[in-house]
Amino acid sequence: MDYQAILNVIEKELKQFNPGGKVPDYIPELSAVSPDKFGMHLYCLSGEHFFFGDSSERFSIQSISKVFTLALAKKYGKKIWRRVDVEPSGDPFNSLTQLEKEKGIPRNPFINAGSLVIADILISHLDNPKKELLEFVQLITQDETINYDEEVAASEKKHGYRNIALVNYMKSLGNIENNADEILDFYFYQCSISMSTEQLAKAFMIFANEGRILETNERVIKPNSVKRINAIMQTCGFYDEAGEFSFRVGLPGKSGVGGGIVAVHPQQYAVAVWSPLLNEKGNSEKGMRALEELTTLTGLSIF
Repeated sequence: MDYQAILNVIEKELKQFNPGGKVPDYIPELSAVSPDKFGMHLYCLSGEHFFFGDSSERFSIQSISKVFTLALAKKYGKKIWRRVDVEPSGDPFNSLTQLEKEKGIPRNPFINAGSLVIADILISHLDNPKKELLEFVQLITQDETINYDEEVAASEKKHGYRNIALVNYMKSLGNIENNADEILDFYFYQCSISMSTEQLAKAFMIFANEGRILETNERVIKPNSVKRINAIMQTCGFYDEAGEFSFRVGLPGKSGVGGGIVAVHPQQYAVAVWSPLLNEKGNSEKGMRALEELTTLTGLSIF
């Protein structure tokens, strides 16, 4: 399949596409990003890769990082599912109301409350969570230049009131073990990881390649864990728009409010797209449209 020709068509078709929406302003550092940025990168299992636009420019991956922290936490067994569920939320990603209804057990690990529980688990098991998370991302991309964006992390700390409320509410209900400030610090840093679509597509090849790093074939995640993480991405990767993404694109994926989206076609490819303008659900509308075009033009999805 000529993926570069397909990506060229997508770039041309969406060049004048106006998705509406806005760049998020509740994290001030994100609001400074140009809304016109648009890039896409696709990595195949063969090692070939194809791209266009701002595919090599780094941006804050935000909630896409929740897939990495879940992958790390899965190493510590099935006990995590006693503290976080695997069901779609149907509510905004930072909902307090849903958490109250369900007695402090987050609906899934990709909403903010769920990822805060995963952060708590990693703090309990890792000597230096921030360092070890970064090393994990560098390992699966084979790229030691990936790092945290200190300015974004500081911006999140200064304005992360809803996350502060979430973690303290769960602690009051017995679902948080460690110090709330320590958990929040780790969480804000994980969201500030700065990567390009090229780096993201390469990182997510482990979810297309049964847990193996593309370049070295080293297995870093068990196949059964990859299956379960892909399933959660399919049903929960886009907050309360996961059904829409499945309907339109038909791939497991994860979005972030930095405007990035990553999706995988198991045994085929991983693809990342970046466009900062977000719709009312917090997802990149142009990014979703680009991935919808990809599966339409190739005629292939997991369905």
